[in-house]
Amino acid sequence: MTRDAVAGIVFANQKERKAVKFRKSLVVATAISALSLAACSTLMAPSIVNVTAANTPPANSLAGTYLAGNFAAAQGDLKAATNFYSSTLKDAPDNADLLERTFLFAAEGGVLDRAIALSSRVLAVDPDNRPAHLVSQIGAVMKKDYVAAIKDATAPANGLFASLTNRIVEAWSRAGSHDIDAALAALDALSNQRGVDGLRLMHKALILEYAGKDKEADDAYKAAMAVMGTGPRETEAYGGFLLRHNRADDAKALYQRAAKENPGNPFAEWALHDLSAVKNPAPMINSPAEGIAEGLFGIAASLNDQRSTEVAVLYLNLALYLRPEFDLGRVLLASRYEALEKYDSANVIYGRIAQSSPYYAMTQVQAGINDGRQGKTNEGILKLKALSAVQPQELDVWTALGDLFRSSDQYKEAAEAYNRAIAGLPAGDRRLTGLYYARGVSLERSNRWEDAERDFQAALKINPNRADVLNYLGYSWVEKGQHLDQAVAMLEKARALRPMDGFIADSVGWAYFRLGRYQDAVRTLEEAVQLAPGAPDVNEHLGDAYWRAGRKIDARYQWQHALQLKPDAKEKPVLERKLQFGLDAVAATGG
Repeated sequence: MTRDAVAGIVFANQKERKAVKFRKSLVVATAISALSLAACSTLMAPSIVNVTAANTPPANSLAGTYLAGNFAAAQGDLKAATNFYSSTLKDAPDNADLLERTFLFAAEGGVLDRAIALSSRVLAVDPDNRPAHLVSQIGAVMKKDYVAAIKDATAPANGLFASLTNRIVEAWSRAGSHDIDAALAALDALSNQRGVDGLRLMHKALILEYAGKDKEADDAYKAAMAVMGTGPRETEAYGGFLLRHNRADDAKALYQRAAKENPGNPFAEWALHDLSAVKNPAPMINSPAEGIAEGLFGIAASLNDQRSTEVAVLYLNLALYLRPEFDLGRVLLASRYEALEKYDSANVIYGRIAQSSPYYAMTQVQAGINDGRQGKTNEGILKLKALSAVQPQELDVWTALGDLFRSSDQYKEAAEAYNRAIAGLPAGDRRLTGLYYARGVSLERSNRWEDAERDFQAALKINPNRADVLNYLGYSWVEKGQHLDQAVAMLEKARALRPMDGFIADSVGWAYFRLGRYQDAVRTLEEAVQLAPGAPDVNEHLGDAYWRAGRKIDARYQWQHALQLKPDAKEKPVLERKLQFGLDAVAATGG
């Protein structure tokens, strides 16, 4: 019986279905949205590559290596694909398709020296290849050949996305050539491009500060923040600027504002914790390469749709190539790998973030969550326990630790971890809703029903429309024969809030069944099966309702179907007995 299908625990026949869905702990995922270009996702970011293992290989003796590259690509192993394609390219240097594949996978996989070396060859074959132009520009900037970078960036290019990227590269390359007026003019060319004003103003401020034009930079920072808000990069850039100009009070006020407007803003919290640690910080941007890295990062942060993930990965790899010590760039790249469900790759990146970084704690929390997602629960628990010992004030650590304990049936330990998270929040904080719910589940599974009931009610007091809590508490009351009218009303409200949730529909139908409302149960459970067709317990419940409604052939069909859906080890023999003897006989023997 499912009591929660979205935010936490999933149940079958009152047993936990072992599917804790971990919260996305990275508060920076929200904070980064302040960097968003608003309309950038509509700028039609080009697809980087689309390769499957079924692609036809070139007709030569290296077909096996080529196919191995295709297979690696289909599995998402970009570096392996790059190596296989590179090996094949050595013996087939005139194969244009192979050249482009090798280049693209090297670029997206972060093998940038190889991609830069191949970019001129790709452009010779395909002069309109946008990734090759960008990689070529980055190669020129790394050599401080700003003339070459400007020449490529100012060549005619189709599309608003290409124009945005080119203007950022051009602006910083002109700044590197000490032509600040031309750099600002390149940015001004973006004035009519919808949705990029925040990025334009931010880079205007950074270029003005880079050029030593402090008064103009101050005004530009204020203008940028008026558009973009107090995200982590804006806060760090302008806060550092204020501190370098002996305006510590203004910097502190900025950090306080950022912490209030973006709760969990990692940089603001870190700076406020020890303002002396950032007393005289270096400028955010100290070279054109770092400025372009910042621009690519900002663009990548705005590419949130699934089809743009590959482009974001390319841009972030380029940003890290230009600026290797770029922790927030690492954080965002790891989150993009998580979107691709490449949790090991994400954790490798998190492992490169130093303990002194303001992003360290939250990335280690996320690494622990990723361990849980991969079934490495014990590794995640050890990781988060170690972190909680050195940073006990981090609420996300205790929340994630509770989730990991809960996913491995360690409910007592989970409740204790949630205790620590709850204790750190003020009364009425909306984050308490999820924590009360999670602790309530852990307490209920620890046979502490009265304590669990108080937590569920406390969660609903903060948010009376929380469907998963309504579902869990309402169903529990039905099971216990308590507050039946209120329980059914809760379940029906949960279903109204989430009408497409088959598991909540199953809760409602099963409540009707337990109350003897068999026709209502049949109708509701038929809808639940349509919404959650692969859940064996939902099909079993419908079979039970059919039996009680006198439709015994239909009941046996549903039980047989539930068996085919591979129920858990405890439910399988129950289903088999129902098929052999019928529900009445099974119920008479207690299951």
